[in-house]
Amino acid sequence: MVSYKELGLVNTREMFKKAVAGGYAIPAFNFNNMEQLQAIIMAAAETKSPVILQVSKGARNYANATLLRYMAEGAVAYAKEIGWENPQICLHLDHGSSFELCKDCVDMGFSSVMIDASSLPYEENIALTKKVVDYAHQYDVTVEAELGVLAGVEDEVSAAESHYTKPEEVIDFATRTGCDSLAISIGTSHGAYKFTPEQCTRDPKTGRLVPPPLAFNVLHEIEKKLPGFPIVLHGSSSVPQEYVDMCNQYGGNLPNAVGIPEEQLREASKSAVCKINIDSDSRLAMTGAIRKYLAENPSHFDPRQYLTPAREAMKQMYIHKIVNVLGSNGKA
Repeated sequence: MVSYKELGLVNTREMFKKAVAGGYAIPAFNFNNMEQLQAIIMAAAETKSPVILQVSKGARNYANATLLRYMAEGAVAYAKEIGWENPQICLHLDHGSSFELCKDCVDMGFSSVMIDASSLPYEENIALTKKVVDYAHQYDVTVEAELGVLAGVEDEVSAAESHYTKPEEVIDFATRTGCDSLAISIGTSHGAYKFTPEQCTRDPKTGRLVPPPLAFNVLHEIEKKLPGFPIVLHGSSSVPQEYVDMCNQYGGNLPNAVGIPEEQLREASKSAVCKINIDSDSRLAMTGAIRKYLAENPSHFDPRQYLTPAREAMKQMYIHKIVNVLGSNGKA
C-alpha cells in the first residue's frame, strides 16, 4: 500500500471547494508519457495553478503502473525544483471501469479515482460507485462518479450517442453514493470528432464547422439541486484548428475535427463546474509539432530533436487553457 501523501500529492477536496467558491475550474490534463508530464508541470508551475494529472486505464497500461507512481512523485519534486514552492498536484484515474482497477490505483498512490459506471442501470451505477467510495475514503482518496453518457471515443470509453444527465436523479445519486464530485453529460463529447457535420452549422466566412451549444439549462438545473457540489465536464477539448491545420498540412488527415468552443468552457468554469478534462488538444499539439518538425528536418532521427518542440507546443497550450479558459492561474 502506497499513500499518495507520501508522494507529495493532494486529493481534490480542497481544490474543488476553492474552485467552486472562486468561480474557476481546475485543469485535468491527461498524460501518457514523460514529455506530456513535463509540459503539464512546467505550465502549472509557471502559472501557479492547481493541476490534476489524469491517467486513463489505457495510459496506465501503456506507461506501467509502477513507473506512474514514481513519475507522479517525480512531478512533485520537479515542480519544486522549478520554483513552485507548494505544488498542488493530484494524480487521478480517469474512467475507472471496475472496483478492482480503482482499488489498485488507490493502493498504488493515486489521490483521486473515477468510477465510471454510467453505462450500467441506475441502481447498479449507485451500488458500484458506493463500493468504490467506501474503499477509497478509508485512505482519504476522493472519488468522481458519472451520471449520464457522453458520446465519442477515448481509449476504451466509447458511446455512439449521448444521454444528458437527468437533474431529478442527482440528489439521490450523490447522497446514496457519497461521491465527492459528479461528471455530467450536457453535450460535451470524447475525442477529436465530437460532432458530425450534420450536428453542426458552418461559419459562412471560414467554412469551418460550428458545434451545437452545450445544454447549460441542464447544468443550471443540476446546480439548483446540488448547490455548491463539484461538477465535472469530460470531453472538453476545443480541438484548436491551428493544430488540426498543422497536422493536415504536414501529412495528416483530420477532416471535420471539431471541439467545444472555449467561450462555452469559460462560461462553465464560472459555475459549479470545477474540473474540466482536456486530452485531445494535447495529442493534437504534440502530433502537429512532431509532423512539422520531421517534415522540415527529414534527416533528423533523434527523438529529443522533435519531442522538444512538441513539449513546448503542449506547454503553451496548457498555459493558454489555464489562464484564458479555466481561470485557475494564481490559485496555488
